[in-house]
Amino acid sequence: MTAGSPLQIVTDGQAPRISSLLIKPASAVCNLDCQYCFYLDRDADPYKDLPARVMTEETLQRLVDTYLFYSYPAATFAFQGGEPTLAGLKFFEKLVEFQKRYGRDGQSVSNALQTNGVLLDKDWCQLFRDYSFLIGISIDGPEEVNDLYRFNKAGHGTWKKVMQGIEVMQREKVDFNVLCVLSQSNVHKPKETYRFFRSIGVEYMQFIPLAEFAADGTPLPFTISPEEYGRFMCEVFDLWWPERRKVRVRFFDNLAEAVAGQKPGSCTMHETCDSYVVVEYNGDVYPCDFFVEKEWKLGNVGIDSFPELARRQRRYSFAAKKTLAHPECQVCEYQSICHGGCPKTRHGPLKQFGDLDYFCTAYKMMFAKAVGPLRKEVEKLFGKSAELTPHSISPY
Repeated sequence: MTAGSPLQIVTDGQAPRISSLLIKPASAVCNLDCQYCFYLDRDADPYKDLPARVMTEETLQRLVDTYLFYSYPAATFAFQGGEPTLAGLKFFEKLVEFQKRYGRDGQSVSNALQTNGVLLDKDWCQLFRDYSFLIGISIDGPEEVNDLYRFNKAGHGTWKKVMQGIEVMQREKVDFNVLCVLSQSNVHKPKETYRFFRSIGVEYMQFIPLAEFAADGTPLPFTISPEEYGRFMCEVFDLWWPERRKVRVRFFDNLAEAVAGQKPGSCTMHETCDSYVVVEYNGDVYPCDFFVEKEWKLGNVGIDSFPELARRQRRYSFAAKKTLAHPECQVCEYQSICHGGCPKTRHGPLKQFGDLDYFCTAYKMMFAKAVGPLRKEVEKLFGKSAELTPHSISPY
């Protein structure tokens, strides 16, 4: 391999560990046809023209074996799509079998799965319950809101089928949270959206702002503005605060972690982008799900070990993209929390990693609303002042 090659192994220093895997067992294939889906018509997707894409048992076995060997004493497997349940129940039964076979004494293994919920039944839920899977289910609110953009392949709304999946999980006592995409269908309805989720027993919510753009940088019709996102989340904060001890909203959880001097659970608030990797159905590995593109491929689990993948020059190069701070970020009072935001929404409108995050204004609105109360809460719980400093988030 020639010097400077993007697949070169970096030998200097200690490579940041790959702390978790985001696995796409059915690649970007899905049984729904949501209008705003990130995966629709992606020219850069290297697999879009391939036929049926499901991870083989051989690839799964190799993946589990090598990652459990690498990740001792704790391993996290997260499954996403597309729709990961299209890989089939037997695939996940094999997953558990391999984890039992290759796990070592004292090693903790956790599994998470994000799904649209359409295929969930008692058999799925028994597996999830028996092996403590954490399930994230995608639903955007009440029926008239959810079904504005979330369709099946026949063009019909999906809310009723998703609610059936939620009811089965509740009956079978499966832990789950809700992933709600904020689009023009619901961004002006924070009270209705939050109260709907509470009415169906949801105690953990994640709100994902939609930001997709045309080739010329124009926001697509369902994309929300930074101001709309900020107003929505500020109103959700007011609804959540009185019941903060029993309900969790991921953004505010992550913000509390940052204020407390912990490393936030969301990579958006990390200093660099190198905490996890994406594993495609065929074992190909990438540094981020938003950048499953040939130029960012790190290798393949069938060929490369995880220590080798962790040291790929491309991984270091991608991680450094977040450090391209915009001049406004360098003087921002929230820089030590935000770290410039997510490269996807910095890169989105004009394809420039050095741009401001598209949602910068929203983040400032949310930080101004929530940092003060959360700092006081941290001081109350831990008996010390929580200061926003360049060192307030734990380094890698």
